[in-house]
Amino acid sequence: MSEEKLIAHCGLACHECPAFKAFANDDESLRIEAAKEWSEIYKADIKPEDINCSGCLNDDGAKFRHCFECKIRSCCKTKDVENCAHCDDFACDLVSGLLDMVPEAKENLEAIRKDL
Repeated sequence: MSEEKLIAHCGLACHECPAFKAFANDDESLRIEAAKEWSEIYKADIKPEDINCSGCLNDDGAKFRHCFECKIRSCCKTKDVENCAHCDDFACDLVSGLLDMVPEAKENLEAIRKDL
């Protein structure tokens, strides 16, 4: 699977995410490394088998567990928009907190909006 630029609903770059890379390359060592790191960062019990994702835009079921409860993803799917850049309410309260914490996501969405 190629690592083409895939931008999530929230603007995160899926192709840069360890869960996406581990799934795309079936890389068990990356799963183990990411699970350990994310468990420490998020103070959660994340197991290597949790580190699988084909990107939140895909509906094949391969998702990191948070994606199933992600309010941003749910909102985009309800509004039938590819990502927040395509939404008339950009940048609403739902996504603005994330964009403040992850400037790269904001840059990705703003770049997409320029091309709309």
